Amino acid sequence: MIQKITSFFIVTALLVACSKNALTGKNQLTLLPEAELQTMATQEYQQFLSTNKVVAASANRDAEMVRRVGQRITRAVEKYYADKGLSEKLNGYKWEYNLVNDPAVNAWCMPGGKIVVYTGILPVTQNEAALAAVMGHEVSHALLQHGNQRMSQGLLQQLGGVALSVAVANKPAETQNLFLGAYGVGSNVAVLLPFSRKHELEADRYGLIWTAMAGYNPQEAIGLWERMEKLSNGQKPPEFLSTHPAEGRRIDQLNKYMPEAMTYYKPGGN
Repeated sequence: MIQKITSFFIVTALLVACSKNALTGKNQLTLLPEAELQTMATQEYQQFLSTNKVVAASANRDAEMVRRVGQRITRAVEKYYADKGLSEKLNGYKWEYNLVNDPAVNAWCMPGGKIVVYTGILPVTQNEAALAAVMGHEVSHALLQHGNQRMSQGLLQQLGGVALSVAVANKPAETQNLFLGAYGVGSNVAVLLPFSRKHELEADRYGLIWTAMAGYNPQEAIGLWERMEKLSNGQKPPEFLSTHPAEGRRIDQLNKYMPEAMTYYKPGGN
C-alpha cells in the first residue's frame, strides 16, 4: 500500500511540480503545495513561540525594531508584487514578526511570512538597516520557495516520497524535523539542510531590493556579511551560516547586485 501511495505521489508530483516562480520567472521543481506548507508553518510557528522566550514588542526597543523592520519589508514586498500585477501570489501570507530571546545567531522565515529573529543576531547586525538586510534575505527564501524545494528533497530522500499529509500522519516527528530543518528553525534540529549557492544569491538579490524599497540603505548588507564571516573564522559557524553558506565571493556578488538595489532606494521611504 505504501509503495502504491509513494508511486502515485511521485507521478502526480512530477506532473504539477514544475511551476514558474513569480519573482525569477524561471521554472522550479516544488513537489509540495505551498498552501499545505503554509498551514504547517502556522502550526509550527505557534508551537515554536509557545516554547521559546518571545520578547514583547510593547516593552522592548529591540522587539519593536524587529516589528517595525518587518512591517516595512512587508510593505515593500507587497508594493513590488502589486506593481508587477502579482498580488495574488501573496495569497495566504499572514505576516508575523517576533524577536526571541536566544543567544543563537539566527533568523528565519517560514512559508506565509512567519518570521523570527533571535536576540543573538542583533550584535552582528548592529543597526536597523543591516537587520532589514537579514529579514529581507529570509523573506526572499520564502517567496522564492527555497524551503519548499529543500523540504521536497528531504521528503523524497528520507521518507520515501510520500505525500505531505501521509508523512505527517505516519511519521510526524520525522516530518516535523524535515520541515524545521528545511527552514533553519532552531539549533536542536537533527538535520539542517544548507541552501545552495544559487538559492543564496537569489535571496541576496531580492533581499537587497526589499531592504532598499523599505527605505534602508542596502549597502549595509556588505558590512553585515563581513561581520558574519568573521564569526566563523577558526570556530564552529553560527547557526545562520549553517543553513546559509558564506563564501568569499558572496560579497563580490552583493556588490554586483548593489546598483540594481540602489535604484529602489529612497532614504526614509516606505
